[in-house]
Amino acid sequence: MPPSPDYLPAILWVLLSTFIWTLIFAAGKLAGGNIGVFQLTLFRYIGALLTLLCLIPFKGGATALRSKQPLVHLARAISGCGAVVAITWASANMPLIDATAIGMSYGVLAILLGTTVLKETVSRQHWFAVGVSLTGVAIIMFSKGAFQGGLSVLPALIALTSAALFALEGILISVLGRSERAFTVMIYVTFFGFCLMLIPALIAWQSVSLKTAILCLLLGPMGVAGQYCTIRGYRSAPLSVVAPVDYAWLVFSVVLGILVFNEIPDVATWIGCFAIMLGGFLLARLGNKR
Repeated sequence: MPPSPDYLPAILWVLLSTFIWTLIFAAGKLAGGNIGVFQLTLFRYIGALLTLLCLIPFKGGATALRSKQPLVHLARAISGCGAVVAITWASANMPLIDATAIGMSYGVLAILLGTTVLKETVSRQHWFAVGVSLTGVAIIMFSKGAFQGGLSVLPALIALTSAALFALEGILISVLGRSERAFTVMIYVTFFGFCLMLIPALIAWQSVSLKTAILCLLLGPMGVAGQYCTIRGYRSAPLSVVAPVDYAWLVFSVVLGILVFNEIPDVATWIGCFAIMLGGFLLARLGNKR
């Protein structure tokens, strides 16, 4: 049954968010190695922090900075920083669509974490959908030489690590969402992210032009806009409607990879992407029925 026309704005919000994050995660590849991943991520956090600080007067002033769970915010920032660094590096060192497809497995990994951390009950149908998506990940990784001793598998493993960290971050966001305002969560994760990236970025610092620095700083406001679009979309429609829209990340990555980087996906990648998307759609529909 097609989604109600009333859900069209929500779908468009999430679609815009997905497009924004596709560009952000591909920034390292777009930069062509002219800037390190830690330095790039630091610039993004600086841009985001400056943007959010300007918004504080419109979001409740000092009350927006109060939190009862600062350590959970720190844990979320650690997992989020690790995930962003990992997927940015993987995207720069392997075909963009492959890195994206493996990174998209964060949804099924979140299900696995939810059963242990949040004590959620998962049905057999959920486990089947998880298995379908993980099979897709395995197909892509095997096609890149996984478990065969080849060095080419390293980017794939890094992409899988990013998916695990994104899943952990999702669990922590779920915990924070029960007691914290969305803007407060964004402020804390951005501040802690800046602190976490500062030392690694300074150690691996590369001289960049003013134009490159400004473009990297603009990734910050883009990230804030991406989070805003995600919140608008997910608040305006059921999860079963908007969650599958996240898989447009794969479509955008295919288009970007072909047009910008001349990367043509092979048959194994297409099969793996289809399996990952099918598992995600099944999970979304099952979640709605629960």
